[in-house]
Amino acid sequence: MRSPVAVAAAAVVAAAAGLAAGLLLASGALRPAVPAEGSADVGFARDMQVHHAQAVEMALLVRERTDDPELAQVALDILLTQQQQQGQMYGWLAVWGLPQASTAPPMAWAAGHAHAGTGDGTMAGMATEEQMAQLRAADGTEAERLFLELMIEHHRGGVAMAEAALDRAVRPEVRRLAQAVVDSQTAEIGVLQDLLAAVGG
Repeated sequence: MRSPVAVAAAAVVAAAAGLAAGLLLASGALRPAVPAEGSADVGFARDMQVHHAQAVEMALLVRERTDDPELAQVALDILLTQQQQQGQMYGWLAVWGLPQASTAPPMAWAAGHAHAGTGDGTMAGMATEEQMAQLRAADGTEAERLFLELMIEHHRGGVAMAEAALDRAVRPEVRRLAQAVVDSQTAEIGVLQDLLAAVGG
């Protein structure tokens, strides 16, 4: 298992690589015009960064609390993939000349899309503050079980958000990333479910 310092360094490198990729993708001369404030492209880039940030925190927490090498590797894969994707989305917004945050409620860009939001202004799959506190306080098998339960729901919400982007976004780079989220997180849900069954969840 990698040390926390190595994991943190890898995460920084992944985020920097993602930012560079986002800047390059967003600056192509043949791309469509810069998306408008309130569009699905912009809303997805903002909201999915927030969604990914919680997944990264959960992955870091479980890596500190598990002795299971398979779970630690899955958590590392989630951490690095989502850090890189965060960097891409940050880069898009920077090149588009738009702020990283908005005063609009979360998921306003996906209003009316089935399963993409919870209906109360939050994003599908997000763990509550209480659930995150429970994960931070847990250890061993209990931490593993909590992480797996929360991350399965988190991925389901992420897939729903990405499907909403595929329905509404027009930028090719946004659509490519949304499809990558659907593909990777759908596959990971199966792996996480198998790991959860192994710890009695």
